[in-house]
Formats: sequence, C-alpha cells, structure tokens
Amino acid sequence: MKSWINFPRIEGTASRQAHCDLPKGTYEREFGREGFFGPVTHFYHAHPPTGWNAWEGDCRPRAFDLIKLKQSVKSPWQATPILHNAHLQVRLWRMSGNMDRLVANADGDELLFVHQGKGDLHCDFGHMAFGEGDYIVLPRGTRWRVECKGAAIFLLVEATNDAYRLPDKGLVGPQAIFDPAMLDVPSINGKFKAQQNEKTWKVVIKRHKRFSTVTFPYNPLDAVGWRGDNLPVRINWRDIRPLMSHRYHLPPSAHTTFLTSCFVVCTFVPRPIESDPGALKVPFYHSNNDFDEIIFYHQGEFFSRDNIHPGMMTVHPAGFPHGPHPKAFAAGAKAAKKETDEVAVMIDARDAVEISPQAHGVEWKGYVDSWKGKK
Repeated sequence: MKSWINFPRIEGTASRQAHCDLPKGTYEREFGREGFFGPVTHFYHAHPPTGWNAWEGDCRPRAFDLIKLKQSVKSPWQATPILHNAHLQVRLWRMSGNMDRLVANADGDELLFVHQGKGDLHCDFGHMAFGEGDYIVLPRGTRWRVECKGAAIFLLVEATNDAYRLPDKGLVGPQAIFDPAMLDVPSINGKFKAQQNEKTWKVVIKRHKRFSTVTFPYNPLDAVGWRGDNLPVRINWRDIRPLMSHRYHLPPSAHTTFLTSCFVVCTFVPRPIESDPGALKVPFYHSNNDFDEIIFYHQGEFFSRDNIHPGMMTVHPAGFPHGPHPKAFAAGAKAAKKETDEVAVMIDARDAVEISPQAHGVEWKGYVDSWKGKK
C-alpha cells in the first residue's frame, strides 16, 4: 500500500460534490493519481481546460485512422504495429481465409478484439467460433490459428511478460459488469476433431521479438481432453452490462474489463446518459497523470468526440488535461442526448507508449486543433 500525503482541503469556490452542481460559469478538471483510483483534486476553472490555441511537441492529443491500413496478412506476427512500451504491444491485423500454420506467443498473453468479421479459432484447448465484437484472451504459450469467413480485422493487445486478469468488482459483487459465467471456452467438438490430421504442420513461436519455427509430422492440436483453469476465454461486448448512475458520471475505471500489472482494458458500451439536472452528462475534463490513455473506436458515435469514426484510435499521453470536444460539451450541457450508442476499447498504460512509423502514416494531424473554438 502507498502512503500518500493525504489531508483534503478546499480553497476558493468549489463544488461540494465532484462532477455535480458545478459553480456557475466554471469548468471542472479532475487532477488525479493512479488512474482514477488514487488521490485526487478537482479544480474549478474560469475557462475550459482544453482551451489551447497552439501546441508544440510530441506530448499532445493524437488520432490515427487505422482503417486506412490496408495490408492483409496471414500471420499475427506480420500485423501492423501501432504502439508499444515495455509492457504492451498493440497491432492491427487484417486477415482473410485460413492461417496455414500455428502461432504461439511466448512473450505474454494475447488479447484479440474482433473489429470486423467472423470465423473459427482452433487452439490447444479446442475449437471456438468468433464474431464481431468478441474479446478472446489467449494465455501465454497457447498454440492457435484462425479460419476467417471472409475478411476480418482484429485489434491485438499483447500483455508483454504478463497475464490478463479480471478486475475486483468490490461492493457490486462478482457478477457485476459481466458474470464470469458468460466467459466462453474452447470445446473439443466435431470441428476440432475434424481438423486433426497426420499432415506436416509448423508452429511459429514469438519470443523476445524473434521467431522460431517448429515442424511436426502431424497437427499438434490433437488434445482429446483437458482439465484446469488456465485457458482461453471469449466474451462479446454485448454481454457487458455497464455500471450506471443517473446522478453521477462514473469514471472510466468503472468499465474495466481486463487488467494487467501495467495497464487496464476498459469497454465503453451503450448506456443511458445521466438524467439528474446537476450531474455532468459527458466525461469530465481530467489530468490522468500516471497513464497514457488509448481509445479504439469500434462502432457508434463517440459522444464526447467530433469527427471520430469506427476504426480510429486516439492517444492522450499523460501530462496535460483532456476531455470532451466543444460541441459534445455543449450538447451535454443541454442534455441533448438521452443515451449513448458508442462501443470503444480503452487502454490505460502506466508507462509512456511509443507510436510506430506505420501509425504515423495514418495520423490525423489536425486532431490537436479540434478543441479550438467557443466551448
């Protein structure tokens, strides 16, 4: 446990309760530590915290149109790198048809989010169908391959030298957000048995970003049974039932789906917007001082952003305040929308991320200027 310097104080004009009944003419900014779990101060500003009119340097809001990355490859090891740090690797994988070999990640757990497409996954544990909106967690060392029914797009998120876990649901109980009973696992079924054969198969193993190939005179996915609790799981965003409050805007941490030692994965899904007259209706301006914030937009209209479409990704490094775009903030103030229709995957990374050269090529350079104008 960290022993923080902790003695809450109030100075000047402030709201009695965060995110509610703000002093007239002010803009609230959350200045926090440890994501949304640690000590926090709420500032009440006379101007929007995102009211800049010029920006120099790399520590800035950034947006990338990943749908413009058109290369389709058969192996996830050839997927387009987007960003990384020592604990996290994010790639975009366009794929069609069937993989002709198996792969295994010896560097960490792999998380697949299916942005588009459907098909079948075969792995050591058996067969599992997949479709749009599925998360698939593959434990480190699992041998696997996919067969796609047409074209597919996956967001790949590697937990380097780490494992995915479920968050502690705390007071709301273990069935909150999604019941663990909704996690599907592979089956040793007819499809799995049908793909077993005595033909030559190769397994490409990734370790320390280098690759080794092992050749078998048979398909090594030949299990006849298994027992245990270290295994792949699948859940669709439609099975996630978000925590909600009609009187208080909950922080992104309330929507945590998976976590590791150095980053969390959250899922934003459609929900009613706060209805209490005094509650904020859009995400609050905030300074997330310990994490870089990454959001991949899967579908719908992201209610706190303008000019963002499905397949885009934004990166907000730690070090500056960010929050809703001007039009979204104004619409929230008027309570123009009653519910959201967005689906997005958020990654909060403790260590700074590096952007790949491939992602630079599809960057929306004007994103940093999109907060300009009357708020």
